[in-house]
Amino acid sequence: MTPADGAESTVSVLEVGGTHVTAADVDIRARRLRSGRSFREAVDSDGSAEEILSALLHCAGRLSGLGAGPWVVALPGPFDYERGIGRFEGVGKFEALRGVDLRAALTPSLPGATALSFCNDADAYVVGEWWAGAARGHRTVVGITLGTGVGSCFLRDGRILRHGPGVPAGGWVHTLRYAGGPLEETVSRHALRRAYARASGTAPPDVREIARRARHGDRAAAKVFTGTFRALGRALGPLLAAFEPTVLVVGGAIAGAWDLLAEPLRSGLTETDPDRNRRVVLTPAHRPDEAPLLGAAYLAGAPGHAPLGDFR
Repeated sequence: MTPADGAESTVSVLEVGGTHVTAADVDIRARRLRSGRSFREAVDSDGSAEEILSALLHCAGRLSGLGAGPWVVALPGPFDYERGIGRFEGVGKFEALRGVDLRAALTPSLPGATALSFCNDADAYVVGEWWAGAARGHRTVVGITLGTGVGSCFLRDGRILRHGPGVPAGGWVHTLRYAGGPLEETVSRHALRRAYARASGTAPPDVREIARRARHGDRAAAKVFTGTFRALGRALGPLLAAFEPTVLVVGGAIAGAWDLLAEPLRSGLTETDPDRNRRVVLTPAHRPDEAPLLGAAYLAGAPGHAPLGDFR
């Protein structure tokens, strides 16, 4: 993807998570953040619509203002990405944005905005790793993000797939079921903490501390990581065997415990189809902080760029 001579090469991005918002200008030609930096601020996903929008705009205002250009907002669902309207309900975050037209609310106050688009944060993360990170050079990619839940994206030749062999409905791994319940009841921040509380008989710390304890000989903590990510591998195994990716990229906050989760994840994957799944490259994200910003900019494109394909 190379812009025509003289075409706008910068896309401004807001990446919104459950506790933060990050802003950056992305240089499309160079596949990097302009000035090599981004700005991150706290956001209260339980706050009012006015509080959330104010946090987003305050973070956006920290960008240098390179002139008029496109903006894109990457954020979790449920969300109407085409219309820019929140559909949050019963998900424990951003409930105040349900029914809010974010395009109308944000565009007038975004510096130099000529257009505003929206994309899913997990899609942006995985596309960023395919375009400029761990999956670069791979044609068929599966990526997952591990945190409060399990985000996912299935890519072939740079196109996001929502259905087909090995692709769960909507491309959403979180809709899978495992051991008679939703997958996220086994694999998520909440599930890890709950499993550790049961195994240790103590009040559960956060995942980072559970990981630290596992590395320092806490058998309960180590067992929780092993069981959780072997289960994830078992759940993903049939999908990968059918979709046949050459790489599985794992990102998100919990991927920071790669030394604890990689081996059981691989073990679970190969239980399903040893021959096919053993060939899949299993890797952590190479650009965990930048990937969602880069991917969102790629999905948004810029005037003068070649068509990016049908990503919806």
